[in-house]
Amino acid sequence: MSRVGWLRVPLTVTYVFLYLPIAVLVVMSFNASKTPFTWTGFSTQWYGELASNALIREGFINTMIVAVSATVLATALGTLLAIGIARYFRSAIVEAYSLAPAIIPDLALAIGLLALFSLVGVTLSLFSVLLSHVVFGMAFVAAVVIARLGQTDASLEEASRDLGAGAVTTFFRITLPSLAPAIIAGALLVFTLSLDEFVIAFFTDGPTTPTLPIVIYSMVRFGVTPEINALAALLLLVSFTIVLSAQRITRLTDSV
Repeated sequence: MSRVGWLRVPLTVTYVFLYLPIAVLVVMSFNASKTPFTWTGFSTQWYGELASNALIREGFINTMIVAVSATVLATALGTLLAIGIARYFRSAIVEAYSLAPAIIPDLALAIGLLALFSLVGVTLSLFSVLLSHVVFGMAFVAAVVIARLGQTDASLEEASRDLGAGAVTTFFRITLPSLAPAIIAGALLVFTLSLDEFVIAFFTDGPTTPTLPIVIYSMVRFGVTPEINALAALLLLVSFTIVLSAQRITRLTDSV
């Protein structure tokens, strides 16, 4: 067998190790049995149970509020931060500090944010979770956009200004279109990270406004149920849809 052929063996093992548990989870979400991993027949009843579970509905609504809001704010601030660093204030130190929230362990960041909120007297709620998600989401967007800026031609912006266009016109007509693929990728990255983020939300959320990952955690402490399998399958579907949409949108944007 050739060297390339031998490489397929560890690659196949890795894929099986990563995706076989996910496949089992999805299959078992259609299991008629109340025992999560004992197959007794096909059924979609657990997806109906999700819709009637008030705690899951509340967690889902809270999560969507935070994820959508954090995506909008983090994308806008992260894009502006990346442009400022790459075009107007080039400094390795500033860039390192700006991207630090994306590198710092979630536990350390969560404890630091909790200490900050306690110090300034911010009540823990969805608002504090939103601020926390914007902090680390902004860093991810900035990292993606900075990488894109390194591939764009700054002379196009200079030419636009030389031809009489103002800073705002140049931004919307030249800079923003060229950064669109990176901005879209960063926004979708923030949304997916915020959607299933647990550690930071656990430390910064209030007791009356649990997000969906916290609700799931409170449920799995007493064992995995078929409802959890169904919910995980839906979250996987959302994640795959976002990834495929991001690829499609990026290709369309690059071709324009």
